[in-house]
Amino acid sequence: MNCPVIRKIRYEELDACAGLIRDSFATVAEQFHLTRQNCPTNGAFIERSWLETEWRKGILMYGLYCDQSMVGFMQLEQKSPDVYELKKLAVKPEYRHLGYGVALLSFARKTAKELAAKKITIGMIEENVILKEWYRVNGFVHTGTKKFDHLPFTVGFMEQFL
Repeated sequence: MNCPVIRKIRYEELDACAGLIRDSFATVAEQFHLTRQNCPTNGAFIERSWLETEWRKGILMYGLYCDQSMVGFMQLEQKSPDVYELKKLAVKPEYRHLGYGVALLSFARKTAKELAAKKITIGMIEENVILKEWYRVNGFVHTGTKKFDHLPFTVGFMEQFL
């Protein structure tokens, strides 16, 4: 078994990435009653075209592979010279609780640090207490919340200094 291997996503893999993100975010969408109508930007409804736009912007994308199959995904977007935002961290539901999320998070820290970042930030569904606790246990600190009119939940913000 060759697990895990994390590498940059290739353009021709964007379809597979979109499918993985949809599958991963579907469990959260169901839990919080998110639909295309009330939360079209949620990862559960992502299309390849959205990832192509992110690709063209230069947002870094990485896949986690186990025996040649992509089972995890994440993005790092530079927000300022020393801050990167971790986005769309996703692990296929059947591969959760095997350490792959932690592996992606460790890779994100290492990569951001190599890019001269001093901090990684995240935004998430504030009401998702299980995920918020997972990030806390993995070194992130809650920094605040914000309610957006177009979203059916409160966004929570967390950060970790590198």
